[in-house]
Amino acid sequence: MDPTLTMFISLIATSGVFTVFLCIYAYIKRKDIPGAYTFVIYTTTQAIYIFAHAFEMASDTIVEVKRWTILEYIGIGAAPAIGLLIVMQYVGVNLTRTKIAALFVIPAITLVMVITNDYHHLFYKDMYFRENAPFLTTDIVIGQYYIVHGAYIFGCMLAAVVLLLRRWRQTKKAYRLQLVTLIMGQFMPMTGAFVYLMGLTPYGIDPVPMILCITSTMYIWAIVSTKMLTIIPIAKDRIFESMREGAIVLDFADRLVDTNSVINVMFPGFTTDMLGLTLDEIWTRLSGAPFPVVRSQDGSQEEFSWRADDGKEFYYQIRSSVVRGRNGEPIGSLLMLIDITEQRLLQDQLKQLAYYDGLTKLLNRTEFLRRSKMILEEAVVSNQLSMCIVLFDIDHFKHINDTYGHDVGDLAIQHVVKVARRIEADVPGVLLARYGGEEFVMTIPACSLDEAALLAEQIREQLAVEPMSGSFGSIAVTASFGLTQASHRGDSLEMLLKHADMALYQAKRAGRNQVRVFDGPLEASFGTSR
Repeated sequence: MDPTLTMFISLIATSGVFTVFLCIYAYIKRKDIPGAYTFVIYTTTQAIYIFAHAFEMASDTIVEVKRWTILEYIGIGAAPAIGLLIVMQYVGVNLTRTKIAALFVIPAITLVMVITNDYHHLFYKDMYFRENAPFLTTDIVIGQYYIVHGAYIFGCMLAAVVLLLRRWRQTKKAYRLQLVTLIMGQFMPMTGAFVYLMGLTPYGIDPVPMILCITSTMYIWAIVSTKMLTIIPIAKDRIFESMREGAIVLDFADRLVDTNSVINVMFPGFTTDMLGLTLDEIWTRLSGAPFPVVRSQDGSQEEFSWRADDGKEFYYQIRSSVVRGRNGEPIGSLLMLIDITEQRLLQDQLKQLAYYDGLTKLLNRTEFLRRSKMILEEAVVSNQLSMCIVLFDIDHFKHINDTYGHDVGDLAIQHVVKVARRIEADVPGVLLARYGGEEFVMTIPACSLDEAALLAEQIREQLAVEPMSGSFGSIAVTASFGLTQASHRGDSLEMLLKHADMALYQAKRAGRNQVRVFDGPLEASFGTSR
């Protein structure tokens, strides 16, 4: 075999190997690639064309050449139409099954015309080996239908290039490298075919199979560097950018496909440079942890918080929707992020007003009663009746108000709360609430009477040794305590509060600044009467 011919055949075979590699890759990654089967068929038809052309060049009889030409046109007839279909899918042009079938009418007729050419000679009138060539080179005299076939091939590739060029301005910079690769993948074979038909190639060799080696190399490079197959823009840019909500588009494997500009405002570090990373990988870069919301199903709604670099906390509602392909198959997901910070802050304010006391930030009486009843019910169910109630109020509070004014009286209330919170913080599960005026109440779950009395005594003692100071001077603020424990399954919260109140009254009557425990008709005292 002539060395020059060997070189050409080797180049064509290499092109075929690259194309087969693309085909195998697309098939292996078919679950992650939208439209993977279309790309598999596309590369398969190209591989058939390339290898058949290589065998045609190696043939030494016209009969063999005709045989390989038939196989060659199985690929060359369908590949341009499939390539156009892939481009349409890329730019978002949806076709019905009827229109898709229409794309392959002429390729089907072409194959029939090539197979039956010896009977009508409408595709090529004659086929012969070129004279004065250094090796056997096939040449043909074209027939009428060859012109139809050639025009259709050029039309498909030109239409694909035009569709891609029209998308240039609408395509974000992050995707333009993909776009260039796809444009060249259509433009280069079209140019090679034109040069071949014009008779400008050396020895009349068809350069398209060797050009496909270059385009296959470009595709392989684009797959590795730009995720060309797995990252396809499935969101519409104009709609995308006009949305007030943040939008994140993920592919089927949860990799980032696109975002709108609102996301960049919400999360400044979230950029299109992260295309191809999974959402968990991106969020780990931004916050050090995976994405906090589990998207369980289509239409699910969840909320999460985000702390900005300046320390300000934002709240977002995330709505998840499945993005489906032309045939209804899931090809990705769309996450809508809505800023609900103001709404959440308003809810927190309303919750604060509904559940908490404005002056002390403790639970208010209503919320305390509701939660305490739940604790008592749980104690009854678990048969662990060891819940204690402690009531206490400020001694001589009216005197403080009358002498120093109500502003100082409010400070006295806050002073008592500060001391009580500091001590009860070490006891798990304690409910501390403002019961009314200068009176406070605690529910202590899973606690013995002695432990509750000790806690109350610690608060009383700390108040006694820690006077309240301010511009008004120093004021001794003490408190009296009454406590009881649930001991029977029939004990109600109202009864326990009544018993604690009776013990508190006894502490007041005995001289204040002391702890009294309700124990039936007898009350034991802790501390010193003053």
